[in-house]
Amino acid sequence: ERWNLSHPQIIQEIHRDYYDAGSNVVSANTFGANGLKFSAEELEQIIKAAIENARLAQAQSAGEQPKYIALDVGPSGKLLKPLGDLDFEDAVELFAQTVRLGAKYGADLIIIETMNDCYETKAALLAAKENSNLPVLVSNAYGEDGKLMTGAPPAAMVAMLEGMGADAIGANCSLGPKQLSLVVEQILDCASVPVLMQANAGLPKMDGNSTLYDVKEKDFAKETAALMQKGLRIAGGCCGTTPSYI
Repeated sequence: ERWNLSHPQIIQEIHRDYYDAGSNVVSANTFGANGLKFSAEELEQIIKAAIENARLAQAQSAGEQPKYIALDVGPSGKLLKPLGDLDFEDAVELFAQTVRLGAKYGADLIIIETMNDCYETKAALLAAKENSNLPVLVSNAYGEDGKLMTGAPPAAMVAMLEGMGADAIGANCSLGPKQLSLVVEQILDCASVPVLMQANAGLPKMDGNSTLYDVKEKDFAKETAALMQKGLRIAGGCCGTTPSYI
């Protein structure tokens, strides 16, 4: 996240490449920006710069589609009690600090993503709803068993997140689009809000010092398009994907 300040041109180029590829939304480089990792002063500088970098990329892009910027909110890095040592109320305030800054500096929406604990997901969504009027997308990371790390199945997450006012619900990370489709189809079966998916480009494999993914662009697009035919409304990419996948 410090690259928002130290290497802004690189961050802007990445965002611009995604806009040029047709993205309607880019996620600001704020996934790990929270008060456990940064002082209050540095956190504000990082989030301000992150949104400014995305805004500059938006202006520079040749794409003519509508373009928006999401405040990207990832896991805190700690487990909540009783599995860990972070109190629920402290987690809510931790996420609230990030949300308030994102709203202050002009994010168009919030995406809470890669959450693998239903309790932490609840804390992040509560913080987003109580501290902004922005649309909130919520995406969880499910394992190969189709459940979160802490055991919740997709239907339980839909019930909780819809009840709390999430504007869209879905899944990201962990798996390629074919494997993740099993989770997404369960969400589609019971969700009454738009459903999103940001799959990985398959599973990572190490080749020397390089990390390679086993799902290529055309196959990724084919699998994602098949889910869009079934009702998926927000489609993107997670680990291993590039603008060419979009």
